[in-house]
Amino acid sequence: MMSPIRPALVVFSALTLICGVIYPLAVTGIGAAAFPAQAGGSIVEVNGKAVGSTLIGQSFTSPHYFWGRPSATAPMANNAAGSSGANQGPLNPALLDAVKGRIDALKAADPANTQAIPVDLVTASASGLDPEISLAAARYQANRVAAARKMPAEQVLALIDTHQRKQYLGFFGEPRVNVLALNLALDQAKPMRLAAAPADPQ
Repeated sequence: MMSPIRPALVVFSALTLICGVIYPLAVTGIGAAAFPAQAGGSIVEVNGKAVGSTLIGQSFTSPHYFWGRPSATAPMANNAAGSSGANQGPLNPALLDAVKGRIDALKAADPANTQAIPVDLVTASASGLDPEISLAAARYQANRVAAARKMPAEQVLALIDTHQRKQYLGFFGEPRVNVLALNLALDQAKPMRLAAAPADPQ
């Protein structure tokens, strides 16, 4: 009777070569050729310097910028290794304290804002890496950003609309905006003066 060891070793070696070497190299090569930006981490560069990734949320705390969703990557930007859920139930005092602290920070940054705070500005997601916020979350911050930059609120709202991303396949999820892309657009925008209202006829 033929020993089963030899065919077992042959199959093991073949599968190791196919699954552990050939397949990963093929997938990596195809990905790099067909989707070079995504395969490289969707890194965004400004003047040759990497400033972030469109796929990973990072912490913005200046009133001049839109703030993203609470991220597991904080305080280190673009730390995908920090991916994790909150793992806290709705009755957990730690979660309630964290949400309260985030609400207080938003109100302190914009005391005149009496709008309801969108939930994605005070709660993290399952992955903890969200690079996007809802349109409601972006619009909630528009007046604060406009005032800090001495820009018309209408110009800031227009930037939000310009950078709006539609639902996946037209019906999955909700419209949203990438925080890094929006903040970079803010840095490139020049404040525009609003046209003066016509004088009332005498």
